Amino acid sequence: MRTIYLDNNATTPVAPAVFEAMRPYFTEHYGNPSSPHHMGDKPASAVRDARTRVASFLGCTDAEVVFTSCGTESNNIAIRGVLDSAKGRHVVTTAVEHSAVMNPVKRLGSMGYETTVLAVDRGGRANLDDLRDSLRDDTALVSVMFANNETGVIFPIDRMAEIVHARGIPLHVDCVQGVGKVPIDLRTLGADLVSFSAHKFHGPKGVGALVVRKGTRWAPVFLGGGQERNRRPGTENVPGIVGMAAACDHAESHLAHCQSETRRLRDLMESELLERVPDAFVNGVASERLPNTSNIGFNGVDGHALLVLLDEVGICVSAGSACKSGAGLPSHVLAAMGLSPEEASASLRFSLSALTTEDEIGYCIEQIPAIVVRMRRKFISA
Repeated sequence: MRTIYLDNNATTPVAPAVFEAMRPYFTEHYGNPSSPHHMGDKPASAVRDARTRVASFLGCTDAEVVFTSCGTESNNIAIRGVLDSAKGRHVVTTAVEHSAVMNPVKRLGSMGYETTVLAVDRGGRANLDDLRDSLRDDTALVSVMFANNETGVIFPIDRMAEIVHARGIPLHVDCVQGVGKVPIDLRTLGADLVSFSAHKFHGPKGVGALVVRKGTRWAPVFLGGGQERNRRPGTENVPGIVGMAAACDHAESHLAHCQSETRRLRDLMESELLERVPDAFVNGVASERLPNTSNIGFNGVDGHALLVLLDEVGICVSAGSACKSGAGLPSHVLAAMGLSPEEASASLRFSLSALTTEDEIGYCIEQIPAIVVRMRRKFISA
C-alpha cells in the first residue's frame, strides 16, 4: 500500500541534508559544549554557528535566540517569563490558540490573573477593534498565533503589533506553524517574543527556540546552569540545534516552491474535492492562509471514521491538532469559528509540504469522493 502523508502540520520528515548535518554530533563530536577541554570545542562552535544561521533566517540577532526543547516549551516560558517580570495581571489571547498557549493562559486564572479571550469570525479572523478594546492599563501581555495549526488562517501580526505597542504592551507570537512555510522577517513582524519548533519544517523533533527581542522585559523561568546566557539552563541539544539551523537553510531554499507549487496543489485538491463531493466546504477559505493547509468538511460524514478509512488506503491526515487528536472532541478552533458540532466533527485537516507531489494529490482526489459517498450511503441505509 502506498503512503500519502498529508499531516505535515503535525510533523514533517527530517530532510536528508538536515540528518547528515546532525550525524557527526551523535557519533564523533559528542562532547558537552560547556566542557573546558577540547571535546567541547566543536559542539560549542556548532551551537554558535547554528544560532547565527537561525537568527539570519528569521531577521533577528544571535543574542535574541534562546534554544529550547520544542514550541510548547517556548510558548510556556514566553508567557511565564513576561508575567514574572510585569506588574499587570491581565492577559489577552484568542479563542483559536494552540493548547500550548490556551492551557497556560487558562491556568493563570487560578493564579489571580484576569484573561480576555478574543472571538473570531466564520473565517477564523480576530477583529482588530476587539483587540484594541480589550487592552487595559494592567494588561501585561498579548499572546496570539501567527497562523492557525488547523485551518492555516494567518493573523495580521504587524497590525496587531501596532495596536498592542501603542499601549506599551509586549506581544508574544506562537509562530510554530509559520516558520519555514511563509517568509517571516522579525525586523518587520513587530512581535516581542516569537516561538517556533524545528520539526514543523523538516528539522528534528525535540528542539525549538524562543526569540526574545532586545529590550523586552522577560525573566527566565528555569533555574540551573548558565547555558543560553542564563536564560534557559540545561545541556544544549547539540545535534538538534545543528539540525534546526540546517532546517532553516533547507526552508529558505524551498520557500518559493511552497508559495507557488505547494499552494497550487492545495488549491487543486480543494477545487476538485468541492466539485466531486456535494456538500463539502473549506474552513477559512475566505481568509489569508498558509499555502500548505486545507481544512475540509464533508457534511453527513463522521470525520474520525473518515480519517480511519483514508488511513486504510494510505492517506494520512488529521482531525485537527496532533496534540489533541485522541480526545475525540470537536475542534475548539472550528467551534470558535461558529461551526456546529456536526460540521466541526465532519472536518479534516490536510497539510502538504514541499515534498508533496501532484500524483499524490491526484490519488487523494480519486479516493476521497468514493469513500465519502460510501459513508453517506451507509448512514442513510442505517
